[in-house]
Amino acid sequence: MARQHIQSSKIMSSLKNILSVIWRCISNYWRKNIWHKLIVCLIIFFGLTLGAMYGIARWYIDSESSKPLTLGVTFIPDYAQSLGLNPQQTMSALINDLHVKNFRLTSYWSDMEPSPGVYNFSQLDWEFNMAQAAHAKIILTLGLRQPRWPECHVPTWAENEPVSVWQPQLENYITAVVNRYKDSPSLASYQLENEYFLKGFGTCTNYSRSRLVSEYNLVKKLDPKHQIIVARSNNAIGFPIGQPTPDEYSISIYRRVWNTNIYRYFTYPIPAWYYGFIAGVQKIYTGKDMVIGEFQAEPWPPHGETILQSTLAEQNKTFNAKIFKTRVSYAEATGMRSMYFWGAEYWYYRMVVLHDPSVWNVAKQVFQN
Repeated sequence: MARQHIQSSKIMSSLKNILSVIWRCISNYWRKNIWHKLIVCLIIFFGLTLGAMYGIARWYIDSESSKPLTLGVTFIPDYAQSLGLNPQQTMSALINDLHVKNFRLTSYWSDMEPSPGVYNFSQLDWEFNMAQAAHAKIILTLGLRQPRWPECHVPTWAENEPVSVWQPQLENYITAVVNRYKDSPSLASYQLENEYFLKGFGTCTNYSRSRLVSEYNLVKKLDPKHQIIVARSNNAIGFPIGQPTPDEYSISIYRRVWNTNIYRYFTYPIPAWYYGFIAGVQKIYTGKDMVIGEFQAEPWPPHGETILQSTLAEQNKTFNAKIFKTRVSYAEATGMRSMYFWGAEYWYYRMVVLHDPSVWNVAKQVFQN
């Protein structure tokens, strides 16, 4: 105790000395002219703002720290198939080898309503059956915009229709999906649309808030028992105002990407605590929790390339086993206690096709700890 007291005294003394030096510098600078005064005011303003942000982040992180950590993955059969994988074998490996117990699954409109009013749920059925057999839980995405390019998965028969025609058809499809799966013991919640207001990515053209509200009200009416999540993007965060107010928010976090504006790789210089601040402000303002719904855990190839066209050396520039470990630590440092990794299909592809199990082995450590 005595040693701790001495150390605390030394820290406080050092802090006082640092603050004293800063204050003397500000005082000397303040006396010069009006521009210097303006600069001092701006420095103080930004310092106080940054301090307040960090304080909210620390409050949120500390308040959430006692909650259990929930880890999951997004799984998309279409993407697994595009990598030359068997989707059912891939999901089976995630369940049986990695022991994944939480999945975010998609319900692409383009896949499951090949012609108006004709539904094919065979793919989503086996996903639910496999999850249910393993006692796994599912977040089911609904709507027009869902994860993976082209983001808005419009069936060909609806591509040229006006909104007044395709929106009712979309809501009929959402109704069919909800009614089919709402009684599944594996269903945990719905995610409605995906990063709905993000205009800088994807082939989407309709961002009407009234459509999102209409879909939200529809799903709540069809199934009031399950929560609805609305996803936000780290590239277009905004402020959670306006309708609908979901039961929970999620946020996507990407760390290193290929930037098409500068034509080179770019790492977002954002500390983990910043997302704790975002989640904290949201909780203060809305009372709603936030989860990491999509955390980058696969490569981002250079512009114009796909994973299949990218060499392993190129893939390693944005994602490998070492980076994966740092991503897990970063995600935990945000304070959010529920996180879904993006790219689980790639982990399996890298192991069975590229014969490199390093990323898969990191995932095994993460999910079995």
